[in-house]
Amino acid sequence: MIYDQAEFDLRCEWGVQGVTQLAPISDVIIIVDVLSFSTATEIATKNGAIIYPYQWRDDSAIDYAKSVNAELAKGRFSQAGYSLSPASLTKITTGTKLVIPSPNGSTLTLLTRKTPTIAGCLRNCEAVAKFAQKYGSKIAVIPAGEKWEDGTLRPAFEDLIGVGAILSFLNGSLSPEAESALAVFQTFRNDLLGYLKKSSSGKELIAKGYELDVELAAAFNISNCVPLLTENAYINRCIL
Repeated sequence: MIYDQAEFDLRCEWGVQGVTQLAPISDVIIIVDVLSFSTATEIATKNGAIIYPYQWRDDSAIDYAKSVNAELAKGRFSQAGYSLSPASLTKITTGTKLVIPSPNGSTLTLLTRKTPTIAGCLRNCEAVAKFAQKYGSKIAVIPAGEKWEDGTLRPAFEDLIGVGAILSFLNGSLSPEAESALAVFQTFRNDLLGYLKKSSSGKELIAKGYELDVELAAAFNISNCVPLLTENAYINRCIL
């Protein structure tokens, strides 16, 4: 296959097609949605919560939450309760089961099928890289991206940075796509917060009053939390 980067150990491709092409031929796949699913999942699972990804925020999400005896996260810009906002999850209690609908990180997670799946971000980049290598040398790191209003993929600066951060701690041959992500991270790593705040996604969140979410997402390599998809939910498999 031309697009599967199979001749390289470390692969990178965007969004749904990235998962479709790379998951079947990889030992492990890492989903990177820095603003905000992966960051939210890292913060929540580090606190001992169990996160169930779900694609749609509709009546089916309510039914799904009931089926797994979990709480359904509020909308991204809700002012109360747990949501996709990382700041809303900093004090989530141990054992909380939470369904988080997300058009990007959650949706991609649900497409990985039997391939071991980890949620990675800037906060846990080294821990995720070290844990991933336990599964084998063939590792796919997927920048989730965002969606334009027409539903098409919008490549997102912050996700490419997150992918590059994880790749910087991995060993193996890099595809050109992976190498470009690493180069982007190395270019901007000295001021991650500053550049995330200036990115399109960062500006959108700041304009809506969520600057703290950007600050939480920009924290580099501060966590040993590894959210591993286990029986349809992300659970912390901590690296000590």
